Parts: sequence; structure tokens; C-alpha cells
Amino acid sequence: MNSRTASGGARRQGSPFFVAHRAGNDLARLHDAEELGLDLVEADVHLFHRRLEVRHLKTLGPIPFLWDRWRLGNPLAPRLLLDELLAATGPGTELMLDLKGGDPRLATGVFAALRPTLGTRHVTVCARAWALLEPFEGLPGVRTIHSVGNARQLRELLRRSDGHRLQGISIHERLLDPATMDELRRAADLVMTWPANAASRARELVAMGVDGLITDRLDLVGELGPLAPTEAVA
Repeated sequence: MNSRTASGGARRQGSPFFVAHRAGNDLARLHDAEELGLDLVEADVHLFHRRLEVRHLKTLGPIPFLWDRWRLGNPLAPRLLLDELLAATGPGTELMLDLKGGDPRLATGVFAALRPTLGTRHVTVCARAWALLEPFEGLPGVRTIHSVGNARQLRELLRRSDGHRLQGISIHERLLDPATMDELRRAADLVMTWPANAASRARELVAMGVDGLITDRLDLVGELGPLAPTEAVA
């Protein structure tokens, strides 16, 4: 595992780090990301009927019907659980657990699942419902990331962070421009963005000063080659 992803945060010097988007939702894809040496592996965690399920697809409340936009999932297919993901993840792999929904019991459950390894391995926890991050703040080896998916959330985050520096921000790439990056730099130690799937856009994002690229493409690292913020256009 690349030392840039240690709990102290990614280095500002040298190449940006890469996050394997949703790769932790499938064990085969998790191992592919580990084989490639990607810096972080993201997994989506949902609370469903008191179980911590690892998947991107959503349900219709308590109804086990899986969907996302134009995609439907088999409601009878086995579902990966967080405990199974943690057991299958190599000791040097840093997971980025994206907490889905706003139920505080989700944070409580994830905290309980991580407790046996606190201080012995690094993990990143992110959420768009920022209150879910509070139980993890200040824990050894745990980095908290405030996720931002729309302009309203961005305005609220910048307002809230005034005078209170955040460990990290994950933001949709469509919201980024140089002026916004300047504001985010003042608000947080670390800025990552998604989705970074095209090499040309990834280079633009790094030129703006982004630290981490969250990508669905496990081959993007090889396609981009060495990328450093110092290569950026002034």
C-alpha cells in the first residue's frame, strides 16, 4: 500500500493518489484493486434490517428491491456484509467506507465493526450526511471525509467549515473550478474528487490541486503515468 494514504493524509508533494470507486462492493474487484496497488478502495455501506450491507444499489425503504437509476438488481442475490469485506481485505489495504443514508445507527454499527482493528490499520470514513462522521473523529488510524454532491451542499460545507478545518472533502468533479479549489484548500487538509474516469479530465483536476482521484477505471493509473501538481498549468 502506498504510504501516501497513511492516516496523516496524502502527501501534497508528488503524484496524486487514486481511489478505486466502489471496488470494495465486490470481492473480486477488491482483489483486482489490491493487485494493482491502488491507494484506497471505496465501498458503499448501507444499514438494512440491522445488517451492514456493502452495495451501491438502493432499496425501497424496508422492501428488498434493489435499484439505481436505470439499473435493477436481483433482490434474492446474496449480499456482501461489512464484516465479510473487512475479513477479505488485506492488512495493508486502506478502505474508504462511504456511509449511505442518514440513520445514526449506521455509524454506530460501522464503529462497532471497526473497533477491533482501531489503531492497527488505517481506514477512511466518508458520508454526505456529515453527522454520521462525528463518532469517528479523532480515532487513531481513522480519517473522516465530508462528501459533497451538489452546489447546495458545497455552500453549506464552506459555511460550516469557516474557522474549523476539516480532515478531508470528497466532491463531485462537476463542482470544481480553480476558485472553488482555493476555498476547499482553506477548508480542508485533503481534497479528492469523483468520478475521474477520463485521463484528460483527471489531468485538469490535478492541475487545480486535487489530492485524490476517485475512479471506476482501475487502469487509469497506468494510462496517466506520473502526475504531479507541479505539472499543473499556473
